[in-house]
Amino acid sequence: MKRIGILTGGGDAPGLNAVIRAAVKTAIYEYDSEVLGIRNGYDGFIEANGIVPLTIESVRGLLPRGGTILGAANRGNPYARKIIRDGKEVMIDVSDEIIKGIKRLEMDALLVLGGDGTLHIAHELYKKGAPIIGVPKTIDNDIGGTELTFGFDTAVNTATEAIDKLHTTAEAHHRVMVLELMGRDAGFIALHAGVAGGADVILIPEIPFKFESILTQVRQRVRDGYLFSIIVVSEGAKPYGGEQVFSRGGDEIYVPRLGGIGQRVGEFIEKNGFESRVTVLGHLQRGGSPTPFDRWLATRFGAAAVRLAAEGKFDRMVALRAGKIVDVLLGEVIAITKRVDVNDDAVLAARGMSVSFGDE
Repeated sequence: MKRIGILTGGGDAPGLNAVIRAAVKTAIYEYDSEVLGIRNGYDGFIEANGIVPLTIESVRGLLPRGGTILGAANRGNPYARKIIRDGKEVMIDVSDEIIKGIKRLEMDALLVLGGDGTLHIAHELYKKGAPIIGVPKTIDNDIGGTELTFGFDTAVNTATEAIDKLHTTAEAHHRVMVLELMGRDAGFIALHAGVAGGADVILIPEIPFKFESILTQVRQRVRDGYLFSIIVVSEGAKPYGGEQVFSRGGDEIYVPRLGGIGQRVGEFIEKNGFESRVTVLGHLQRGGSPTPFDRWLATRFGAAAVRLAAEGKFDRMVALRAGKIVDVLLGEVIAITKRVDVNDDAVLAARGMSVSFGDE
């Protein structure tokens, strides 16, 4: 293995730099291999100055840094690249250019750090001959085949800290505080942070809710002498028989952007006699220094991905299972839709402590 490439696709997540650092150091120290960084996801293969050498000096001090030194591109789909042609926006397939770039640079392996969309593209590129190794990245923790993704723990920590702070002002002003969190169609962030932060109501996409059930919980708390409530809402949560709420529609590349369900919950509470405030934590969940756990997981993923590349095991993704780093087929990973198990012990524990999921 003489040369490998690394790219970071999709949205950023805490721990990306830690993976890059571990992969570069492992490739150089253990295999005496050269490492190239591809800027802005797959776009780096077809953009000027899109390829940069990565050295030991390049990754010095990266472990605690959030974001990614290589940049990311939400619209970096080589199978649907938007360009202007004859004054009109058109979609073109530049995937063959990616394959040519990999061959031109004589890469023995390409490490792709990304979420569901980025890994789908990686699998398709493998079918065209790209020597792909996947590394699961997303704060949403919705990638199949692995128990955890790096970035998730940091997001949960940020969300839990927000809940802790909302508790104090909610209690002081006797208000219902609604906190909307990220997660897309998976409720892992809301569930983990909601339980860790002591929320009274947790609304997740996997359990459709009833507005009246939320109100029942708030009223019961008042009868019990608690004049405030904390409601945690995943952005993908939806009412029973209703639809998800979007702040922006989609197109050929972008999926529709979820957002606004927290506001609807807050307005309903307010109309029924309880003063409420709504907080949307948004991209704060993506930012900042990764937690020690995410640094630990990202480091193990990065090193394992290089070892996998050295063994020539392509079209596979490194994963965490039962505390150990393993590898799984990318085709199996992208075929799995990972969501919260409504019978999971975390859900049962919350219900047993009188936390409402809005469905009863």
